[in-house]
Amino acid sequence: MEKKVSIKDIAKKLGVSAALVSYVLNNKEKEARVGLEMAERIRHTARELNYQPNLIARSLRSGRTKTIGLIVADISNPFFSNIARTIEDEASLNNYTVIFGSSDENAEKSQTLINTLIKRQVDGLIIAPAENTSPQLQVLSDRGFPYVLIDRYFNDLTANTVRINNYQASFKAVTHLYERGYRRIAMVAYKTKLPHMEDRKRGFLGALQKFGLPVMENGLMESSYENISSDVAGIMQTLLDNTENRPDSFLFATNSLAINGLKEINKRKLVVPKDLGIISFDETEAFDFFYCPLTYINQSTDRIGKEAVRILMQQLESKDKNKTEKMDTAQLVIDAQLVVQRSCGE
Repeated sequence: MEKKVSIKDIAKKLGVSAALVSYVLNNKEKEARVGLEMAERIRHTARELNYQPNLIARSLRSGRTKTIGLIVADISNPFFSNIARTIEDEASLNNYTVIFGSSDENAEKSQTLINTLIKRQVDGLIIAPAENTSPQLQVLSDRGFPYVLIDRYFNDLTANTVRINNYQASFKAVTHLYERGYRRIAMVAYKTKLPHMEDRKRGFLGALQKFGLPVMENGLMESSYENISSDVAGIMQTLLDNTENRPDSFLFATNSLAINGLKEINKRKLVVPKDLGIISFDETEAFDFFYCPLTYINQSTDRIGKEAVRILMQQLESKDKNKTEKMDTAQLVIDAQLVVQRSCGE
């Protein structure tokens, strides 16, 4: 096995002290005390010898691993993968690395991920929490462990959160459908008590009430996360095969629900927007393969990711300075944008 290059090896080759080499490689802001020429020679030799720092030893000295744990529902979902990409880029700008994990909307798996990431000594967590995980997060709060919630939140938990105004987003979507002449509007959502999804349902119902529209029979249907394909197929069968009282439009609460709903619409050879108006939360590249560009709610994934990292860095900085005063909790609510395309008519 090839011997790992150490700071002492670099020092020996240059004829300087190991302390001086360590000073340059670990304290860039102070290199003026060393001299620019010597600092560059040390760095050049480190590259030449393929020196790799001992991150474990460094973390023991600094109390930091410069890593962040990110837990989302499903990293393959474009909504979460887009946020993850932004978080990774923003973390890199702060010299942090991100470790990813998917909870699959499962509280037990979420707890396992939290435990694993903390054992790996991540400095902080960014979490899109699953249902029934509020107690897990309260434990983190009680321990003073830095974390930020994205996309979701809990009414019974005081925590740093970055999310959109879900009620307003649904209300805006139904308003758009109403203004385009649709009157039998249905919604397909997830079966969960997570407040962000409850807010989307309330926004839908609130808009119907404002415009004097009745809630259709089976007009608000729910799918499980685990059986989304079969659940949505059953929901669309119930709604679309009811020729006497078929919806004239749909609001899908996520892009995954929309994709599965569109499959059933296509099977019945219904034409969007002639036969049905469609609005979905989130954008996804899968929509590009649909013949009619879909109107969707842009949840500002780029801003959510950037703000989450910013808030977490503030927590870590406060912890570094051993501040005893309690930091104010950041509850950042972003207005989502309705991106109007052709799926609700011209």
